[in-house]
Amino acid sequence: MIKIDIKSNMKSLVNFIYHKKVSVDDISNDLNKHSSDVVALKLNNQYLHGNKIITKDSEIEAIRFDCPQGARLCQDLLIFLLNMSIFNLYGNSKILTIEHSIGDGVYCEFINEKVSDVMLNDIKAEMQSVISQKISIEKITVSIDDAYEILHEFNRDDVIKNLDFSNKKYLELYKAGDYFDYIPRPIALHTSCAMHYDVVKEGKGFILRFPSEDTGVLSTGFTIPKMLFLQNQEHDKWIKILDVETVGDLNEMISQKKIRDFIMTEEALHEKKIATIADYVKMRKTAKIILIAGPSSSGKTTFAKRLAVQLKVNEYKPFVLGLDDYFLPRSRTPRLQDGEYDFESINALDLELLNHDLTALLKGTEIRLPRYNFFTGEREMSDHFLKMDPENILIIEGIHGLNEKLTSSIPQDNKVKIYISALNQLNIDYHNRIPTTDCRKIRRIVRDAQYRGYSAEETLTRWASVRDGEHKNIFPFQEDADFMFNSSLTYELGVLGKHALPMLRSINYKSPTFDEAHDLISLLEHFLDIRDTLVPMNSILREFISGSVFEY
Repeated sequence: MIKIDIKSNMKSLVNFIYHKKVSVDDISNDLNKHSSDVVALKLNNQYLHGNKIITKDSEIEAIRFDCPQGARLCQDLLIFLLNMSIFNLYGNSKILTIEHSIGDGVYCEFINEKVSDVMLNDIKAEMQSVISQKISIEKITVSIDDAYEILHEFNRDDVIKNLDFSNKKYLELYKAGDYFDYIPRPIALHTSCAMHYDVVKEGKGFILRFPSEDTGVLSTGFTIPKMLFLQNQEHDKWIKILDVETVGDLNEMISQKKIRDFIMTEEALHEKKIATIADYVKMRKTAKIILIAGPSSSGKTTFAKRLAVQLKVNEYKPFVLGLDDYFLPRSRTPRLQDGEYDFESINALDLELLNHDLTALLKGTEIRLPRYNFFTGEREMSDHFLKMDPENILIIEGIHGLNEKLTSSIPQDNKVKIYISALNQLNIDYHNRIPTTDCRKIRRIVRDAQYRGYSAEETLTRWASVRDGEHKNIFPFQEDADFMFNSSLTYELGVLGKHALPMLRSINYKSPTFDEAHDLISLLEHFLDIRDTLVPMNSILREFISGSVFEY
């Protein structure tokens, strides 16, 4: 007799008793009669799949789709099902690439082929058919020789190229029916876990929409962030020109000792874009305030300093105004529901004083700068004064920079708004994108260890609250920017990996952050190392690995 206790969020969900050893498929089928929102099962913090046999009493954790990890499992499942459906329809004659995140989904294109309405309708119908069949998804381990044979059959030279730079003797693949694919992360138990999704035509390709992490269903009122989409498309075009679309392409360049020239070209592109923004400011003769905002670990500080250099080239005298000195006294600071101070709220700033000072500066009036005392929680007046001459320009960097409420008293003609984020475009392979949030997470892990003494586990523990703040205070305003700057560097994970991997591997399997750490490890293990010495001293990447020229 085998007793199986299924738990969710540490609470018992249902108990099963079996008179002999039982497969995960059987447990999943029985569980589905009690709860239809479970997408995965874990035993001893390891994901289970249909071909796994349970031979003794066990406590199994159920992962639902309305949590971050469950949502990630569903996203990877939907991409798996999309590619499976395309293979069912067209065999290996069509190659799909998952290009980049956009809105609540991912943008996809066929290589050298525009998607038609007929094709898209056929793909939708096939996806629905595969989902309705509730096909069990197996995780199988094969030798590298067998992996090459299987991947060749499915025309997956992109994955084979990655294997050429790996020392693995075995490879884990996912199998549903007769379809095989490589996914470096766990996915859901069976095809019917993909209950909520949509496929929307856009440009040459289409967007595969994902359910919300909070509710597990599709959000209503879907709109495409046009500026962000164009920024992504521009960078897609750039990396295609450079012929580095996947990690395999990058590793090939590293192995052939061509990476130095590639790094110099990418960094030159960054500098050219920053110079273009500075030229735009010069052209906009009324522009006197530059507002910079973006999510965590986007490289805002280095970007602001590099922009200041280019503004000096254009005969400006830039001055950085710190928003931290405009915090309200603690007695007036808003609080979160748990009673903690909400320093990320725009209402934690003295907006009245800030707008008063900015208005005075634009009129040519001298102001005395405030200074916030973080020990007492009170604002004091500093000994520093500021007056703007015609050649001066203010740079304000902060999470609320794009929110019009921050500078409501300042005319639009006097402001230039810049949104900066690390919009990664490199893929592991055609079917496995590298999420933007993973790149920023890795940047932050390295920087926190370097400058704040935080462990990777501490950084990952804080990440959820960081993301909550971004969704509330930054992302809603990104389309209001005059410029978007992609701070991602195609080569950066080759540099950051050797710093981050030892810290991530030290996280215990019992830690709540273990799954996140494991996903990041699986990602970084695809990259060959790139020496820090190849990174220019003014690179945005130096903000995370140290050694920036702006530190001195």
